[in-house]
Amino acid sequence: MASQSMEVVAKALEQQMLQSVRIVEEQLDAEMTKLDRLDEDELEQLKERRLESLRKAQKQKQEWISQGHGEYREIPSEKDFFAEVKDSKNVICHFYRDSTFRSKIFDKHLAILAKKHLETKFIKLNVEKAPFLTERLRIKVLPTLALVKDGKTKDYVVGFTDLGNTDEFPTEMLEWRLGCSEIINYSGNIMEPPAVGKKAGSKFTKVEKKTIRGKAHDSDSESDED
Repeated sequence: MASQSMEVVAKALEQQMLQSVRIVEEQLDAEMTKLDRLDEDELEQLKERRLESLRKAQKQKQEWISQGHGEYREIPSEKDFFAEVKDSKNVICHFYRDSTFRSKIFDKHLAILAKKHLETKFIKLNVEKAPFLTERLRIKVLPTLALVKDGKTKDYVVGFTDLGNTDEFPTEMLEWRLGCSEIINYSGNIMEPPAVGKKAGSKFTKVEKKTIRGKAHDSDSESDED
């Protein structure tokens, strides 16, 4: 009886699969037929719409570049921060300190992502030059990424906790995390983060915390939480 039941289930699944394949084929055939029936005027209109779309995309790209997108750069003071976020819809600001080693790890990944995601502005700001802003945004752990959309801080990436809690997370992991906050246009699967595997000879370091005032547990990650 059990084997017969399994056969019935298998046949049912096979029928469902065949039906799905037929539906897809019919949809493709319909699209091909539709294209075959287009006359020259309709084809020309379709071509023009595509060209217009390309022109708009190129114009948007040039506008982003003129606003400082496409490169990861440092801004000199907290006053500049407000101008930067006003000019762009999506901004990622890395709050760092020269003595914080893990900030340099963020630098490496953000420089790569800035070139890939022109739709977002990537900047960095030394907290020692931004005491008011650091307090206002409640930046308590370094390094921290503030994710700003439409002039408002939407989310934070605090240290490396969301990135596998290791110094050696791949750029793809940070890209996925930023995509979860919709601060970049992420083309991967939001529901499935990139795998973080231990590479041969690599050293995995647990992220600890230290105070911005200099009191504490680890010389690379800093916190205000004492």
